[in-house]
Amino acid sequence: MNLDWRTRLTINAGWWVLRVLGWTWRSRVAGRDALVRRAPGTDAVVYTLWHGQMLPVLWSHHVRTGVLVSEHRDGEIITRILEKFGMFGVRGSSSRGGTRALLEAVQVVREGTDMAFTPDGPRGPRHSFAPGALILAHRAKVPIVTITAHVDRVWRLRSWDGFEIPKPFARISVLYGEPRSLSEGEVRDAANRSDEFAGHMQADLERAAALASTLANAHANAPTR
Repeated sequence: MNLDWRTRLTINAGWWVLRVLGWTWRSRVAGRDALVRRAPGTDAVVYTLWHGQMLPVLWSHHVRTGVLVSEHRDGEIITRILEKFGMFGVRGSSSRGGTRALLEAVQVVREGTDMAFTPDGPRGPRHSFAPGALILAHRAKVPIVTITAHVDRVWRLRSWDGFEIPKPFARISVLYGEPRSLSEGEVRDAANRSDEFAGHMQADLERAAALASTLANAHANAPTR
């Protein structure tokens, strides 16, 4: 889908504003190193992150990843933005184009490229865990890695996902969970597993907040020069 020049101009201008804002952010990432250092040919993973935390997570990610994106026009805008981050979109969602998108995502993962899902997207409810990521990981025979973020100073949009935009000089803590693999039986019981993974992400979110607090205290107690 082609975008009109005004939309393309808005995306480019917004990206430069974001870059300037991002230069002021102080990020700390835990649990990512082993994923970044994976040898070529190593199995890919399926990342899950909350829809409202996409901006702080993607800003800190630095791993080429496919992201499931809606087929609506807004999805094309999101895809162009993802490309600015070095990511790419796989078009489709649980409500439209889902089967085709899932098959394409499985192929992407089997070829060795990570995929990311927002299990509470595209319409919520916020922080509910739909089973699509579990099904993808099982079919591609790869583990799931949760990603959560805590931002100490944030603008939160009045959208269903409470989309987070870190304020200038915000401290961002991003936490990658341990890879978790799924068995056939666990995928058949996807509803309960979804609740379990939502619980994992809530626990990781609390750990990310604790990490942010530790970082802030260390900064406050650091000797001045």
